[in-house]
Amino acid sequence: MLMEINFEIDKPIYRQLVEQIIAGIARKDLLPGERLPSVRNMAEDLGINMHTVNKAYQELRDRGFILIHRQRGVVIHPSGAPKADENYIAILKEQLHPLLAESVARNLSKTDFEKLVQQIYDHYEQKEGE
Repeated sequence: MLMEINFEIDKPIYRQLVEQIIAGIARKDLLPGERLPSVRNMAEDLGINMHTVNKAYQELRDRGFILIHRQRGVVIHPSGAPKADENYIAILKEQLHPLLAESVARNLSKTDFEKLVQQIYDHYEQKEGE
């Protein structure tokens, strides 16, 4: 999977890595048990600090997306991504509130918002139907 870091945006680099790896898992570009580069190799490949990659990997591990083994290295969690539970739904709801509030404030219709969500959702399911 090709990682692309945009140094020109305000989003922290570690956050870009986290989001791209999760997107790769969602699109099935990264499969359960698949290895990721070591912290050192990922940092060298992307031209970024090792601590940045380590921070991204730690967050992914804490969220259940990857395992970090001393011998096997970094792998996508063999059981797959953690399933949505009540805790995740509560976090998702908290994250969606400001997005929805701004959409309503900007007069984006509910229908247009739902269409946008469907388009994004379809993007991640597309690989299965190909």
